[in-house]
Amino acid sequence: MAVRLYALTCGWLTAPRALFVEGAVGSLRVPVPVFVIDHPRGLVLFDSGLHRQLQDDPAARLGATAALFTTHFDPGDDVAARLAAAGFDIGGVRWLVNSHLHFDHAGGNVAVANATVVVQRREWQAAHDDASIAANGYVPADFDTGQPRLEVDGEHDLFGDGRVVCLPTYGHTPGHQSLLVRLDSGDTVLAADACYLRETLDELKLPSFAHDAGAMLSSLQRLRALAAVGTRIVYGHDPEAWTLMPQAPQAIG
Repeated sequence: MAVRLYALTCGWLTAPRALFVEGAVGSLRVPVPVFVIDHPRGLVLFDSGLHRQLQDDPAARLGATAALFTTHFDPGDDVAARLAAAGFDIGGVRWLVNSHLHFDHAGGNVAVANATVVVQRREWQAAHDDASIAANGYVPADFDTGQPRLEVDGEHDLFGDGRVVCLPTYGHTPGHQSLLVRLDSGDTVLAADACYLRETLDELKLPSFAHDAGAMLSSLQRLRALAAVGTRIVYGHDPEAWTLMPQAPQAIG
């Protein structure tokens, strides 16, 4: 039973490097990744990238958050176009797993209309609490898009066969999750914002923003332990690592 993993770039963002590594100077241009997992029992999408409105008017979509980012997001970079170009039918996606509900991970949810959204329960709750929305920078229009929803608590095996498993990696936001994909070539964890960059994991350098720095550090320690036994960690926004990543339609691994 083959499971295949594909990576797609759905735009880029430039932001102060300190957003990714506390105390760093300068700016950093980072990819906005989306992943497709082709499982014999259905397609899985991990994150959905940016909303198409950011191509024309980021400030209207993001408010004050737009001042932190320069958006490089052209027609054809949105999740629907990128999947189509790679030969996937976005209407056939069974599960849309959101690592968390920030604008660069859930902005394309509206385009994945037929999927069931899989999100940690505590993330969904935090993204609908007024104080938490402000503190954590959520944009409810990104994810209140009407699809069926599966709220999970902790680890969740999507197909019941151990091949695609949600892993709680709390800290960046209240309910952040990563995704373990067991390929024939070995285990891969899509870390998303639990681990922005290679140096985040290698040096345990936290970003300037984290909902819970202690929880984020614990999540990084878990990712380190997985890496120590041979698991491939795919960093959430590392531009150097991303240039080495096979892009769809080529599979990873």
